[in-house]
Amino acid sequence: MGIARASVEAELERNHADCFAWAMACCGRDRNEAEDVLQASYLKVLDGRAVFGSRSNVKTWLFGVIRRTAAEHRRWRALRRLRFTPLAERADPSADPAAMLAESDSSARLISTLATLPERQRQVMHLVFYQDLTIAQAAEVLGISLGTARTHYERGKQRLRELLKLEDVR
Repeated sequence: MGIARASVEAELERNHADCFAWAMACCGRDRNEAEDVLQASYLKVLDGRAVFGSRSNVKTWLFGVIRRTAAEHRRWRALRRLRFTPLAERADPSADPAAMLAESDSSARLISTLATLPERQRQVMHLVFYQDLTIAQAAEVLGISLGTARTHYERGKQRLRELLKLEDVR
């Protein structure tokens, strides 16, 4: 950690009310979700996954950790719903079957297009989107620098956009 654990704990205690209010704002006023996000944020801070770099004040840094954790939490929940909910349960009974088929085709296109990316781009994209890792975590998993991971991520996204646009034209 950038600062001593006792100092971190004191800062968490001192800023708890403001941190909780920010977590509530980041979680659409959902108290249960805000509590989960705040707990996960505090764990990141206490176990050293989130490191204070002295580029801002501690409160601003804590707010950034909470914001990123809330975004991760939302992505994780959305992916979990998509992965583990049978298609029949996801479907709105009043939904247009043609629209549902188009959505299914679109997902299949994305998966097949993802497979055409160069290996490193595909790996970074998979870790970020399917394993819900940050780009930094993906870089660590792959044993590459953060800058290299960011480059592969951005190039992968751009290539997917290009390939999917070409398929729309056909």
